[in-house]
Amino acid sequence: MADIWLMRHGAYEGHRPGYHAPHEAALTLEGRDQVRRSLPLPDGITAIVTSPIPRACQTAMLIAHLTSLPIVATSGFLAEWRAPSIVLGRSAETYPPAYRAWRSRRLANPSLRCEDGESLTDLHTRARHCAAFLHHTAGRHGPLLAVSHTLLLGVLTRLPEGPTAFTTAASNPWHFAERRRITPQQSAPTPPPCSSTA
Repeated sequence: MADIWLMRHGAYEGHRPGYHAPHEAALTLEGRDQVRRSLPLPDGITAIVTSPIPRACQTAMLIAHLTSLPIVATSGFLAEWRAPSIVLGRSAETYPPAYRAWRSRRLANPSLRCEDGESLTDLHTRARHCAAFLHHTAGRHGPLLAVSHTLLLGVLTRLPEGPTAFTTAASNPWHFAERRRITPQQSAPTPPPCSSTA
């Protein structure tokens, strides 16, 4: 099985703790420097895949430019957790009441959504599809670097925990431009419940 390396994008405009970045937030000069300092890549990587969100695409394009590696796919599976529109561009001290209420109930009901945001179940399901996509792509192109976002990466590397992996991911964020090799155990989808026939 080909190696898969996961990488968080570099620093982006407006970042601060608890901040939900707007979709279009771009890499900063510091973010570009972080990406440059993350090189060289681990030996053997032959291709790059990326989230379609600009800060990840810009990270992937800079790596491709500096290493001459091809970007073989841009996939929504690698996009960050879709926060509800009501919190984009906001940080914790300005979260609206509806979002605060959702946060207090999300673990008890992982399928609950806040307005147009993804539920914890939605994110976990997408991360399972992402794992399958990465393994399939690595099978076609060889060892991969996948550029994505902290919450999606955190859930992707904790799939066996189920939807509550979101809270572990949120409390253990990846550093900007940090890379980690994904292991088969981390990316193994949770098995379906056993069924019996009478």
